[in-house]
Amino acid sequence: MIARPEPLTRAAFQPFGEVLETAGRKSATINQGYAQKFADLARVETPAGRQAQLSVYRSQPVSLPFLLQELECHPLASQAFFPLHSRPFPVVVAPAGEPPRPTAVRVFMTNGRQGVNLHPGVWHHWQLSLDRESDYLVIDCEGAGANLRQHRLEGELWLAA
Repeated sequence: MIARPEPLTRAAFQPFGEVLETAGRKSATINQGYAQKFADLARVETPAGRQAQLSVYRSQPVSLPFLLQELECHPLASQAFFPLHSRPFPVVVAPAGEPPRPTAVRVFMTNGRQGVNLHPGVWHHWQLSLDRESDYLVIDCEGAGANLRQHRLEGELWLAA
């Protein structure tokens, strides 16, 4: 089975989370007019007693077509990925709930200036970089424990251009 990306838009991605972008968002002028603040782009959700953490993930590039073998979800907290580069990258997701079948998987392509904040429980592939090693700012819940589920996909699902 082949999965082809569709453009990442707020409307299309809404069932899975929030698109982190400044385009079309309200802003406020701050710092004596030298900066624009785009506030409240997403809600960071963590369970009681657990803290949000900021990390940088460095991803090695993959070549297309790429075999998608496993998805994961974080049932207790949101997880956000924002590129520290300006190159498009794919976001692979499936609805929260029971482990997904390949037919439930959707792929979105960012424009290089977008990130995503996944709702708790949304199944997703780890961040993929297409052309070179890439860094991502990740906001999630400290510690894995009960907040990490992994699922090996049945059959073959290939990510293609």
